[in-house]
Amino acid sequence: MPANRKPMRKIKDVIRLKYSAGLSHRQIAAALNISIGVVSKYLTAAEASGITWPLPEEITERELERIIFSPQPLKQSGLVLPEFDYIHQELKKKSVTLQLLWEEYAETHPVNAYSYSQFCRLYGEYKQKLKTSMRQIHRAGEKMFVDYAGQTVPIVNPATGETREAQVFVAVLGASSYCYAEAAWTQTMADWISSHVRAFEFFGGVPQIVVPDNLKSAVTRACRYEPELNRSYADMASHYEVAIIPARPFKPKDKAKVEVSVQLVERWILARLRKETFFSLSELNRAIKALISGLNTRPFKKLSGSRHSLFETVDKPVLRPLPSRAYEYAEWKKVRVNIDYHIEIEGHYYSVPHSLVKSELDARVTQKAVEVFHKGERVASHPASRVKGSHTTLAEHMPKAHRAHMEWTPGRFLNWAVEIGPSTRDIVRHLLTNKPHPEMGYRSCLGLLNLSKRYGRERLEAACRRAMWLGSPTRKSVLSILEKGLDQMPLVEEDSNQPSQTLGNHQNIRGAAYYAKCEEIEEVFIEDETEIVH
Repeated sequence: MPANRKPMRKIKDVIRLKYSAGLSHRQIAAALNISIGVVSKYLTAAEASGITWPLPEEITERELERIIFSPQPLKQSGLVLPEFDYIHQELKKKSVTLQLLWEEYAETHPVNAYSYSQFCRLYGEYKQKLKTSMRQIHRAGEKMFVDYAGQTVPIVNPATGETREAQVFVAVLGASSYCYAEAAWTQTMADWISSHVRAFEFFGGVPQIVVPDNLKSAVTRACRYEPELNRSYADMASHYEVAIIPARPFKPKDKAKVEVSVQLVERWILARLRKETFFSLSELNRAIKALISGLNTRPFKKLSGSRHSLFETVDKPVLRPLPSRAYEYAEWKKVRVNIDYHIEIEGHYYSVPHSLVKSELDARVTQKAVEVFHKGERVASHPASRVKGSHTTLAEHMPKAHRAHMEWTPGRFLNWAVEIGPSTRDIVRHLLTNKPHPEMGYRSCLGLLNLSKRYGRERLEAACRRAMWLGSPTRKSVLSILEKGLDQMPLVEEDSNQPSQTLGNHQNIRGAAYYAKCEEIEEVFIEDETEIVH
């Protein structure tokens, strides 16, 4: 048996057992009494040549060996060499295969076209001449890789001369290598997400997948199989309907595309800016914008066109459109409800339903609003406030007793008192202004005005008039006058020996300046409170 017959039978048997019988490399090696390495070598060579099972009937054993192991491409006179630059770029488009491209090539050159197996062989040799990073197949509009450059740029404060280092964010599309870069002050969550938003706007669309590194602004728990995304980062991804797939820890090949782009940005942009002095972040970003345009329009060395031309023809047509509004940065926080059914966000207190007291909730905080969630369901929403120590409270969040108390206002008490009489009004004004805060006098006012239910409005007004004449404008004095029936006695005419109806100096009399506060209260009377339900 000739020496070359045995290897050929082995190759055919390896291909048959792999693609027809579905055996593993180890099972094939055991069945044919060859090493696993030889099995892998044969199958890799066959796959690179586009060979599958069943083999074409017309192919001979010698031709099979020549197709798989020939170090030089098959040369045939008169055959038209395919345009492999075009083929390489077309393969990045969705659902485009070598089989389809060969059929189109064969239709264009029906007489002098290479066979499909030779076509695959020649394309495989073409890919070997490209850089390793270029051999990765990136589908059009599929992935955007993001990272920060290792190099920072100093920015000088013109007022103080202080220098602050700016971070450089880089984003690149996988298929076209179209690149975006900008400077930001930090790598914190707010700057990280804002840079993503501006990158989407620069590209004019949204890819299917974003591939970040495992920095803390993106991943709260790094894991090779199930990384845990930061809640705010995931919220941004949901808004743009993109998938976030972080690179595996310590696997730089997962984001080789952005690693190369970061290197280009450092060499072609930051290196050119090293001798310039910048006094603001916007000034630095204008310089980066001008240079990134030059980088994107710079011709490729081994491919035709540039990043910009490739972006226009490959990535841009298939990017998904931007949403109607840009994402507004939101920060998620874990909060616990205090016994007063309020949560604290940056020193301000916001109410939630009182039934959630002592529960742990999720708060979504933006510049304009604070939303509170319990087990994924929104339970409260408030306009954001920057007033520290103050409260924002909704009546529907309060217990019934608290809600009833909240419905009372100084204007409502004064309106009620006016209906009874001027003396009653004067005492109510005094009760409201005799405390550090009007709400502290609500209970005294309510107690005073409710005396009209027992004694009638006329007697209450007369008792208040006598209490004012005596210089004791308190609820206890009015109640004592009513209980003793003094309200039904005529007031003694003012003379030199009797107390004057005009109150003089007394420890309970506050004076004109004190009562000026009452006028402010009366100015905020609410028109729809003129009819009071007692």
